[in-house]
Amino acid sequence: MSEPDVIELGADPIRFGRTFVNSEAFRTLFQEGMELIEESAAYLDGPGREDSRGMPRDTSLVYASESMRLTTRLMQIASWLLLQRAVAEGEITADQANLEKNRVRLTLPETPTTIAEFETLPERLKDLIGLAARLHARILHLEKLMSEPPAAPVVAGSNPVTAQLGLLEKAFSRE
Repeated sequence: MSEPDVIELGADPIRFGRTFVNSEAFRTLFQEGMELIEESAAYLDGPGREDSRGMPRDTSLVYASESMRLTTRLMQIASWLLLQRAVAEGEITADQANLEKNRVRLTLPETPTTIAEFETLPERLKDLIGLAARLHARILHLEKLMSEPPAAPVVAGSNPVTAQLGLLEKAFSRE
């Protein structure tokens, strides 16, 4: 079997984003993101408030800053996930989603909190921040993959190894 038999030349490359939003992997990512949002909201509205009440003033300021960063990051994640789900469910087209992406900016968070300050925060908040940061990084990676134009198909030319073998065969043949 030769390469042209395996590769259909002239075929359009498959767009990752168009297939990903309809995949089980996306549904799992969506569920994971929404669960993290719910867990974070439940913590910040309940045990997190209790945790913050007994903190020294400096730690309380760090807690407030980090909880706001967490909330902002989770809102960006939720917006992105909902936009992609709308594409998957046919509510909007991928082109419309690309126009909406200007409103849903997946920005890299600023981290003015020092490690020493971060270590003073409650363990559950640190866990939620870490989970959100990892999910955010995964989504940034997916967004990059989905936004990149597909690579141009490689057109098979003559195989240089085959050409060299042909020359050797010709040079050593007994004709």
